[in-house]
Amino acid sequence: MCLIVFHWQPGSDLPLQVWANRDEFLARPAATTAFWPEAPELLAGRDLSAGGTWMGVTRHGRFAALTNFRDPSAVTGSRSRGLLVADFLRGSDSPEAYARGIEAVSGEYGGFSLLVSDAVSLWYVGSRDRAARAVTPGWHGLSNAELDRPWPKLRRLLAGAQALPADAEPGHSLDLLVDTTPAADDELPDTGVGQTMERLLSPICIRTPAYGTRNSTWLRLGGEEIIWQELDHNIGERRDFRFPRLY
Repeated sequence: MCLIVFHWQPGSDLPLQVWANRDEFLARPAATTAFWPEAPELLAGRDLSAGGTWMGVTRHGRFAALTNFRDPSAVTGSRSRGLLVADFLRGSDSPEAYARGIEAVSGEYGGFSLLVSDAVSLWYVGSRDRAARAVTPGWHGLSNAELDRPWPKLRRLLAGAQALPADAEPGHSLDLLVDTTPAADDELPDTGVGQTMERLLSPICIRTPAYGTRNSTWLRLGGEEIIWQELDHNIGERRDFRFPRLY
């Protein structure tokens, strides 16, 4: 993923809601979102180059998502970042134990920011600061930087998600994720890729000939039910999953 906004309410009937866009090279092969045959409680897409994933949830309410950290000077890691998500979802470690374990090996991966949750606790760990920490309740956002770095597209998506009424149709959440409005030049971050590229990467939904938003996903992880709605931009298809949360 490259843009995530989420509302974390532990102990409530709706612990977690997530709005997320996955940005990737269009030619990179990936399997569509589905329950994995070898891990039938795990719902996620799959990167066919390295076997990991960018975001997923299980029937028991485990959740994980990843964004890349934009730093053109960073060294490429020896392991795929997508495995950080897949390994948590297939495992049984608590979010705290898993995130603290990643601290020691974060240098084996390219730049990343990672969220892991069991719907009771939610933890964040990133390659930049390498300090795992519990996420406080409330609204948060994550793009290609540290948690809650207020890039323009993050602020725009966050404001849209916060403005949605409680009874909004699910499709309205997906509508927020297909906004192609670029940021003003004076609001662009400086991540070392140049202003032209910063401008191309600034919308919530990125569109370039070789790179862009490939999946837009809204996740509602409730106390009794999990809903996953997605637009697959590669093939112009919408997918809807709704299933009971298991305990």
